[in-house]
Amino acid sequence: MKLVVAITGASGVALGKKFIDYLPSDIDVHVIVSDNALTVASFENKRVTLHHSQNIAASVSSGSFRVDATAIIPCSMNTLAKIACGISDNLATRVAAVALKEQKKLLLAPRELPFSAIALENMQKLASLGVIIAPPVMGYYSEHNSLEEMEKFIIGKWYDVLGISNDLYDRWK
Repeated sequence: MKLVVAITGASGVALGKKFIDYLPSDIDVHVIVSDNALTVASFENKRVTLHHSQNIAASVSSGSFRVDATAIIPCSMNTLAKIACGISDNLATRVAAVALKEQKKLLLAPRELPFSAIALENMQKLASLGVIIAPPVMGYYSEHNSLEEMEKFIIGKWYDVLGISNDLYDRWK
């Protein structure tokens, strides 16, 4: 599987990094990091190809590169709005536009709380186009006892919708 993971904004970068860290080693991972995200995290994982957010000519910006899925974790409201309006002014928004055009899986994890009416309208528009809108919502029913277990649950749910096998959380028997 070829997967693009974009990390936009500065808040929630740790969750995006953990999403990458837990990925199985057989996945070809391409990471796009916004300037704000780079200021708070280091991406020295040798299993990933790192792309600068302003490199609009990167391989992942083309449909012919044949990406299987794209996840934007976290997804800033600015990035969400640009995707909803078809604006592709950086690599993350360009990759999202390609995912829509190629009808590939696109997961957005909005990180704002509460959501404004405009953000909800943008999410509804994107969801109607088949985009997976999956904010990092805690699953209290999962009976986790630590933040790390809760994060694994959220990441495992994201993997599930992207078709990535995982055992990050206990499933109902």
